[in-house]
Amino acid sequence: MWAAILLLSVTLVAAQEPRPCLSPEQWEGKFYRTDYSKNFTQFARVSYDETNRRVREVEELEFGATRDYYDVLYLHNENKEYRLNLRTRTCNVTTLSRPWIPAGVPRNAQYKGEANVGPVNIPNEHVTVIAFDGKDEEGNPYYGTVTSPDCVPVASGFYSKRTGFIHTTFYDISAGIPDPSVFIPPSECQG
Repeated sequence: MWAAILLLSVTLVAAQEPRPCLSPEQWEGKFYRTDYSKNFTQFARVSYDETNRRVREVEELEFGATRDYYDVLYLHNENKEYRLNLRTRTCNVTTLSRPWIPAGVPRNAQYKGEANVGPVNIPNEHVTVIAFDGKDEEGNPYYGTVTSPDCVPVASGFYSKRTGFIHTTFYDISAGIPDPSVFIPPSECQG
């Protein structure tokens, strides 16, 4: 009898541990990315389409005192990257320089905890977030923080020997892609 009660209690507690959730598959927003070891900062407006594995970023990049602006389209299903320098209007079309990285929580992530951001004693003035972490296929550590219960990306980060430590903060996220033409390469990149 006691063994059955103990087994039921352990099962109920294990069932309550959050699992990686599914983030919205199409959204637009902004992000801020840094790599302090390289004195690198990036601000970008992003259109994200997980279903068709494509991302558009209009970026402002800072490397130390140097600043530049790009319109970058990543089409993972075609293995192409279109990078238009907005200052010179020069476009480079190459094979992708980065793998497909889904926004939100990777499927093999482990739950680390839950917290509230903002004052919890004032109604509708805080958001609950869930933190996960894990290792990618190459053994590199990563983490992710998403809203609960909707799983909207808030922050993510990873480390690899190739890139160093990269931290990204997402904000101003809105569901859907109002104008799908954002995934058409710029005219300077065609032909």
